[in-house]
Amino acid sequence: MNYCALKNCDVANGPGMRISLFVSGCTNHCPGCFQPETWNFDYGEPFTEETEEEVLRLLDHSYIDGLTLLGGDPMEPSNQRALMPLLRKIRSRLPGKTIWCYTGFLLDEELLREGSHPRCEVTDEMLCCLDVLVDGRFQEELKDIRLNFKGSANQRIIDLPKSLESGQVVTLTF
Repeated sequence: MNYCALKNCDVANGPGMRISLFVSGCTNHCPGCFQPETWNFDYGEPFTEETEEEVLRLLDHSYIDGLTLLGGDPMEPSNQRALMPLLRKIRSRLPGKTIWCYTGFLLDEELLREGSHPRCEVTDEMLCCLDVLVDGRFQEELKDIRLNFKGSANQRIIDLPKSLESGQVVTLTF
């Protein structure tokens, strides 16, 4: 997996002070995407063990609330596989940190549906590591800069643990 940016003090992509990892690779190609260069899976730098340790080091401060995964799309199967070792380490070493993930894929229609493109052998484990999933493709005609933590009105901010437990999408409002 490649990544294009690692931001160490992000306040725009989730509540509080966050570390944000922008991964490369996205097959959604949403018109109006603010980072179309990240559609290319080869864009940016390789995500190495050193990068993973840097993310963990940056997260290990009391003023950092958690990690946000963006892209590209972290829920592309190859990105899921590459991110799982990091997510396991965060859950083990830093259990108080929240993990947010932005994806163009819908939780109930794509990520949980057998046989869909984004679903792979680590999808269920990855979803269980996440606290919040912001899902849905960016829709330029529904863009509203007044929305908190999402780019277009169709996107949902999902409480993932509650949704997985209940079997129904539980959204959050900010």
